[in-house]
Amino acid sequence: MIAAAHLEDIEVGASFQTARRTVTEADIVAFAGVSGDFNPLHVDELFVCEQTPFEGRIAHGPLVLSMSYGLASVRDGWKILALVECQRRFRAPVYPGDTVWAELEVLETRPSSSRPGVGFATLAVEVRSDRGEVVQSGRDVLMIATRGSEA
Repeated sequence: MIAAAHLEDIEVGASFQTARRTVTEADIVAFAGVSGDFNPLHVDELFVCEQTPFEGRIAHGPLVLSMSYGLASVRDGWKILALVECQRRFRAPVYPGDTVWAELEVLETRPSSSRPGVGFATLAVEVRSDRGEVVQSGRDVLMIATRGSEA
């Protein structure tokens, strides 16, 4: 078994890319059902083509955000305790059939000033598509166990 990386093992300035994933019609329909968001932008092709600048139905922004968290990456080896903060700007649409992935950079690591055994890593995040666009950008803050912690 490989030991998980603690906060002290994460280097500021390190950058990495996640695995890729193609967004499907089924993903969009399932997310609409789970979230209750049946906005016509996501479920009504005629509405989108007749009344918006988009080429067709688009994936929910939070769906793409969620997918970006689940894509395999270097983060999988970190001893992450919690997602503390998530900031995203939805910059371009994602259509069924688009393939997405995230590119991340470690901006900062710091121990907690109030909670022994944990610290925080701040990451810059860009979610990209195979259409050559940054579709989402922002920052994540992760709570990560420090070396020697019981967590």
